[in-house]
Amino acid sequence: MKLKTRDMILVAMFTALTAIGAFIKIPVGPAPITLQFLFTALAGIMLGSRLGALSQLVYVALGLMGIPVFTSGGGISYIFKPTFGYLIGYIVSAYVIGKIAEKVEKPSYVRLFIASLVGIAIVYIIGVPYLYIVLKYVVGAKITVMGALKTGMLLFIPGDIAKCIVTAALSVKVVPIVRKVALN
Repeated sequence: MKLKTRDMILVAMFTALTAIGAFIKIPVGPAPITLQFLFTALAGIMLGSRLGALSQLVYVALGLMGIPVFTSGGGISYIFKPTFGYLIGYIVSAYVIGKIAEKVEKPSYVRLFIASLVGIAIVYIIGVPYLYIVLKYVVGAKITVMGALKTGMLLFIPGDIAKCIVTAALSVKVVPIVRKVALN
């Protein structure tokens, strides 16, 4: 993948925004409430599938290299944290959200909201089983599948839906401007 300077700057910007989103957090168990998904979804919509996913891949790579950009620091040992599955989910989510948003010239609010909902579903589909496996088999916690669903998803649904609403509202206004500027 050959990147233009503009693309590198945008990827770096969304990488940084996701890192900032990790530090805006409310601790509520093994997985805190953060703004990371908001920036992940915006990356997919604003940058498209490939660059959006790349911004999240760079974010995860920086954290694994030891730069403390995750909610609880960084380093390769982070793969043994219960929340690491959500980080993997951000990469896939940004790609899928970007694919849905790219399909039309001027995406509607409804399309962008649905894209964001699909994206958060992907984060849950990857993150919750990872949380369960790490808590049960690595940490040795006595947790059930239902406990993992409550701890890693149900608690977050209202806030994540709010993030999807904000993402769609911002994006429906900004995407046409970004695309217009990109053509010039």
